[in-house]
Amino acid sequence: MKVVEQLGVKQVDKLAKTVGRHAVGGVRGLCLCVTGDNARSWLLRVKIGDKRREIGLGSYEDVSLAKAREKARELREQVVDGVDPLEERDRARAQARAEQAKRKTFKQCAEAYVDAHKSGWKSDKHAKQWTATLETYAYEKLGDLPVGSIDTALVREVLQQQVEGGKTLWATKTETASRLRGRIESVLDWAKVNGYREGENPARWRGHLDKLLPARSKVQKVKHHAALPYAELGEFMVELGKREGISPRALEFAILTATRSQETRLATWDEIDLETRLWTIPKERMKREREHRVPLSDTAIALLKTLPRIEGSNFLFPAARGGALSDMALTAVLKRMDRAGLTQHGFRSTFRDWAGETTGYPREVIEHALAHGLKDQTEAAYQRGDLLAKRARLMADWAIYCGTVQTPAGNVVGIKQGAAV
Repeated sequence: MKVVEQLGVKQVDKLAKTVGRHAVGGVRGLCLCVTGDNARSWLLRVKIGDKRREIGLGSYEDVSLAKAREKARELREQVVDGVDPLEERDRARAQARAEQAKRKTFKQCAEAYVDAHKSGWKSDKHAKQWTATLETYAYEKLGDLPVGSIDTALVREVLQQQVEGGKTLWATKTETASRLRGRIESVLDWAKVNGYREGENPARWRGHLDKLLPARSKVQKVKHHAALPYAELGEFMVELGKREGISPRALEFAILTATRSQETRLATWDEIDLETRLWTIPKERMKREREHRVPLSDTAIALLKTLPRIEGSNFLFPAARGGALSDMALTAVLKRMDRAGLTQHGFRSTFRDWAGETTGYPREVIEHALAHGLKDQTEAAYQRGDLLAKRARLMADWAIYCGTVQTPAGNVVGIKQGAAV
């Protein structure tokens, strides 16, 4: 490479006005490049083995002649040591990106995952539920951690965190925990594909967590009726309240009274006493063939008062063509709400979980509210009453809970008074 005389600042300033590549001397291969659009920059030309490299050193306006020569000398020294400056620069940049990626938190990755996929999900509600699961159970332990640092021990700790009653999430709410595990796995897979973490996914089930945690069938019996987690009930009731028609009102009433589908669908006005706030279901319609008295909450009474009285029909919830609603009417409401995985009967389980896990009502009061027989025959023999007064307070509290939306942060939002819930 030709060695040229070292030029001074004034000489270089004159060259900067002429289009071309001008050697400025001082360091072999250092040039000032001036293009037709009056862009000017420093360039170092070197040869490494059989390869010729051209390395930019910055713009003429930002880098002085002295600084350009200093940078050029440093790069020349690397070449003498057998280092390719461009490869070294690319490696340093890649390392910087990797270090930056490692600082990406699990919560940031989860939010990015939802943003990337929500357009393909069936509803905005699914995205909210997806996020709510992580906010409720995962973010406290994983949210602020670098996504690349999350390992099997942390995932297992999340899945086995203690919930109501001192038991673990995996043991008592296996369906929720299983859904949570899958969502953590998806976030970590997304993070790996995007270069934010390396290695195997610690939330994967097959061949990994299945060796550490009992299978769902081992910790939770198969439920015949899918139930909505009670924490999601208030939001569900808001959505249900927006539905018009007799069937949605029947489903609301069944939830508020914790009764079975048939008991609600075949209910008649002569079974209702608004003055005493009581619904008496005859034994012919009860599973245990015993008359069942249901105390009616303020919300249940308000709902009944909104129902139209159809001439010639004594049913609370008559079908459009006369007679009682079909046994699929309430299920159809759930399907129209994109809740096909739920059943009306499952809301009785929701009530049972709520009452048992969040209230201080005795077990026998809760069981009476569900018209269940006491399993302990000795206890049943002494318990001859139906605990109506205590059940009235229980059902009033249940109605209040049905009208309260639980937020991810643990706050509550009351549903507008006067609305059917």
